[in-house]
Amino acid sequence: MKRLFDLFMGAIFLIILVLPMLVVAILVRLTSAGPALYWSDRVGRDKAIFRMPKFRTMSIATPTVATHLLRDPDSWLTPIGGLLRRTSLDEIPQLFSVLRGDMSFV
Repeated sequence: MKRLFDLFMGAIFLIILVLPMLVVAILVRLTSAGPALYWSDRVGRDKAIFRMPKFRTMSIATPTVATHLLRDPDSWLTPIGGLLRRTSLDEIPQLFSVLRGDMSFV
């Protein structure tokens, strides 16, 4: 039942958010070099690693460490990265992980 809920709600949200996702992807590409999506390795159920997509908010030259370990994390943000993080718009692509079954709504 939970999986059906995730599939249904994930599909509904993706349909509703397809246009904003397209706009954000274009803005990320126009304001910084590199891909619009960042793929982050995460630990899921049974300690299985899965790749979770997010809109890229940091420069592609950012060191591969946790953001809180950077000396000045804000200096690595893309021109619209701060806005995406404040509004959580960078999280929208995670709906694809919900549809794949890697993540679930809580």
